[in-house]
Amino acid sequence: MYSRDHAILSVLAGLVLVAVTTPPVHPVAVVVVAVALGVGIDFDHFLVAYLNTGSAESTRRVLRDPRVVVTGQDDIFEEADLSKSQRLLSHVLIAGALVTALWLASAPYWALVVGVTLYVHVVADLYADAREMAGG
Repeated sequence: MYSRDHAILSVLAGLVLVAVTTPPVHPVAVVVVAVALGVGIDFDHFLVAYLNTGSAESTRRVLRDPRVVVTGQDDIFEEADLSKSQRLLSHVLIAGALVTALWLASAPYWALVVGVTLYVHVVADLYADAREMAGG
């Protein structure tokens, strides 16, 4: 799924969280954090690609032409850089670690924000992958 779509879904997740909870901060901050998390979690793809290939070529590609992040996301990674299951697994591991750390740090509201936002992200990725596999 593209970053633009994750941003839209993250805004919606943030707005729902603001609507159904009592945020401890300004509601805009909740939405901003949701968008930053919902889009930013995909930076883990670069680490997974590096671990798989031993090459930072995908990172260099983005640094050479940052526009590719918006205009050509399909061109950032080679097929062998990371698999769909690795991408999803890394998201789940990061989400679990963040939610646990925030909970243990007595920040349950932020654990909820992280959990909901990254759940939406992973479900969106799963949906996009299923559609792609079905030829849609």
